Amino acid sequence: MKISIITVCRNAADTIKDTLESLARQTWSDIEHIVIDGLSDDNTLEIVAAYPHVTRVISEKDEGLYHAMNKGIGLATGDIVGILNADDFYVDQNVIEKVAGVFIQTSCQAVYGNLIYVDRMDLSRVTRKWRAGSFDRNAFYNGWSPPHPTFFIKRNLYSQYGLFDTRFSIAADYEMMLRLLLKFEIDVRYLDGLLVVMRSGGISNRSLKSRLIANREDRRAWVVNGLKPHLFTLILKPLTKLKQYIFKWQK
Repeated sequence: MKISIITVCRNAADTIKDTLESLARQTWSDIEHIVIDGLSDDNTLEIVAAYPHVTRVISEKDEGLYHAMNKGIGLATGDIVGILNADDFYVDQNVIEKVAGVFIQTSCQAVYGNLIYVDRMDLSRVTRKWRAGSFDRNAFYNGWSPPHPTFFIKRNLYSQYGLFDTRFSIAADYEMMLRLLLKFEIDVRYLDGLLVVMRSGGISNRSLKSRLIANREDRRAWVVNGLKPHLFTLILKPLTKLKQYIFKWQK
């Protein structure tokens, strides 16, 4: 089983080495790593070039994060596709092997797991723990969604159900989750383990303005899929993140 990992980056010289190292260390042998670069003008590409495991590198102007992700998906040849951007890295060398094991053992269509956020400058300082929990479609109505950086999906589903909707600037990953998991009810499994480490400061949480845009896009994600959230669904969505700062869990 080949697993394609797509890394989107631009001027990521400060962080991408961790991403590349985490892929290079993986014990699963059949990995295709595709790097989609948005014309970096720092030494990002020089760092990428030092890692022979990288299968393909594209550096050209794109139309935003999700357009770049779609470009990577179009180039992928693996049975399974995961996305690991240049601020993120896998927690250990066994992540892909564990994910592949779930696909093989269950014949499911998608897998997700747990994620932690760390301080951008001090990777040893955990700022937030996201234990995703077992899948329940009704949980979407209570503001739940799986952490997208831990989400792996069979590649053929992108052809069947569509790529990221580039009309969304921040919440295309949330729209994708609603479309696949709630609208089309694909077979997804929860891997109860820590998979991804993510640096704090993501695009949807950088400022109050970003959070307001994300909230509007979250609402539109339901509309474009012909779904109707409950009255408090989109209020609960950011509130569900509060417990991620409070409760502790083991790997």
